[in-house]
Amino acid sequence: MARFRGDSTHSVDAKGRMIVPSKFREMLGDTFVITKGFDRCLYIYDMDNWEIIEDKLLQMPMLTEEARLLRRTIVGSVADVQCDKMGRVLIPATLRDYANIQTEAVIVGSIDHIEVMSKEAWERTNDIDPNVAAAKLYGSGASL
Repeated sequence: MARFRGDSTHSVDAKGRMIVPSKFREMLGDTFVITKGFDRCLYIYDMDNWEIIEDKLLQMPMLTEEARLLRRTIVGSVADVQCDKMGRVLIPATLRDYANIQTEAVIVGSIDHIEVMSKEAWERTNDIDPNVAAAKLYGSGASL
């Protein structure tokens, strides 16, 4: 299973194409998915990890409005994509608009997927105190 790590900043051309770092391209395979994620980010999954997400979504109780909305949002916005010969991926306009990606994007490895966000959104993460976030997680029972 692919494990995505690290970050890099890339330009997005007028057609909405962005270079995917070669280390990520190798792990993604020929065809992969890009979809809406949390915090106005886009998520990119290789097909194996995407199937795990779909399986989890199938387990959600569809009687709840939140489950239906989450499933509709994540699955409904999926684009099956491939990199071109230059290593670029075309990010559909609706997804670029969702994430407010215009001329620059930051690609961040997030273990089982890649997050793509505007440079401004990435810079806002510098305002997050990891000590406070960890304390909140540990207070809820999560641990590393």
